[in-house]
Amino acid sequence: MNFQLENKNVYASDAGQGIDQNKDTIVFLHGSGLSHIVWSLTEQFFSNNNFNVLSIDLPGHGNSDGPCLDSIEKIADWLERVFNELNLNNLILIGHSQGCLEILEYAHKYKDRLKKLVFIGGSNKMPVHPDLIDLAKNGDSDAVKLMMKWGYEGSKRFIGGNPVEKIIQSPRDIRDILAVDLVACNNYKNGSDAAKLIQFPSMFIFGSLDKMVNLEAGKKFSSLINNSSTHIIDGCGHMIMIEKAFEMRDKVLEFLKK
Repeated sequence: MNFQLENKNVYASDAGQGIDQNKDTIVFLHGSGLSHIVWSLTEQFFSNNNFNVLSIDLPGHGNSDGPCLDSIEKIADWLERVFNELNLNNLILIGHSQGCLEILEYAHKYKDRLKKLVFIGGSNKMPVHPDLIDLAKNGDSDAVKLMMKWGYEGSKRFIGGNPVEKIIQSPRDIRDILAVDLVACNNYKNGSDAAKLIQFPSMFIFGSLDKMVNLEAGKKFSSLINNSSTHIIDGCGHMIMIEKAFEMRDKVLEFLKK
C-alpha cells in the first residue's frame, strides 16, 4: 500500500489485504540499508494467521520517498506519525537489527499503541566498526561484502546469492542510505535505559552464528527486559528472516498466541 505523509510517499507492503481495524497489526521494521523485501517470506504467513501486516519502507528506502532519517530518535518519531495517520493501535512491532533500536526508542516514547514486541538479531546498542562506516560513506561495494562477512560468513548458502547485494545495488544506495543508517545505529545511546522500562511481552530471536550481534551481546540485551523469552536458531547468522524464515515465524507465532 502507498500513502502520503507530510506530502511524501510512504510504502508499506500489506500482503494485499489492507487494514482491518478488528485485527492486531504486525509492523515489520527492516535493518540498515534494506527494505520491506526482507520480510517477503514472513508477511503472508502472518496475514494467513489473522493479523494485519505492514512491512514499512523507511524514508529513502525501497519505495518510500527520501531523504533518509539520520537518527533512531527521528525514525521513532516518524513511525508515530505513520501510525497516527493510519489510525493503528494494538501494534506488534517486529524489528531486525537496526529495527530493534527503533522498537526500543519507539516503546520508550510512544507506548500507548503497543501490545507485544519481537526483537530479531538485535541489541540495545549497535556500535559500527569505523572501517565499515568509512566504506559506506565512500559508496564502496566492499561495505556490503563486509556486512555479510561479519553477519554470517556462509552467505553463499543463500538461494539466489547475497540478499543484501540485491537490495543495496549502487554506490548511491551505499552512500545515501546504508551509510546514514549505520551512523544512526552507531550514535544511538538510549537503548539500555529504554529496554529497562519496557513492560510489554517481548521475545528475542538470535542466530547462533551471528557475528554482527553475537549471542553474548544478545543475551545481555534480553536480560534487560523483564518477563521476556529468547529463542536461538542453530546454524543461523544475522539475516534470520531469510536464512531461517520458517523456524523464525513459527516461534514468533507461538509467542503471539500466548
